Amino acid sequence: MLNPYASFLGDRDARDVIKESMERIAGIARTLGPEGLERSTAPGKWTAREILCHLADCELVFAYRLRQTLAEDHHQIQPFDQDQWARTYSACTAQAALAAFTALRTWNVLLIDSVSEADFDKPVSHPERGTMTFRTIVETMGGHDLNHRRQLESIASQASAA
Repeated sequence: MLNPYASFLGDRDARDVIKESMERIAGIARTLGPEGLERSTAPGKWTAREILCHLADCELVFAYRLRQTLAEDHHQIQPFDQDQWARTYSACTAQAALAAFTALRTWNVLLIDSVSEADFDKPVSHPERGTMTFRTIVETMGGHDLNHRRQLESIASQASAA
């Protein structure tokens, strides 16, 4: 499967989703507050703070993938192990993660908005998913956002019910 998050995106425009995600995620973080940010949906699952850290990490990865796709012909994407990256999350604050995510997302949106429609069809290869395009990366970003926004919303709804 080229985009493992396609089911979250459905028929929504990925560009709209990624643009609105900054404010939506920041709003959920404000609603959760310091205590809520340390809650998770279930034991052994990431806390809201850790999800924010993951989103910042992924935005960094997406930034690199988008730029390499445009810069190189036949770029080969390097996968990463999110659980290995998550081992450092205890050192990160929710505020720092949200700031990093927001800055990187702003930068990525500016890039995405500046490319031509032809650039959206530029191919890139993923060793686990096969040949993709710049558009597939953008769609993955949108679906990934929606997946984690739902997790954060679930934590927020559990916190308000408690």
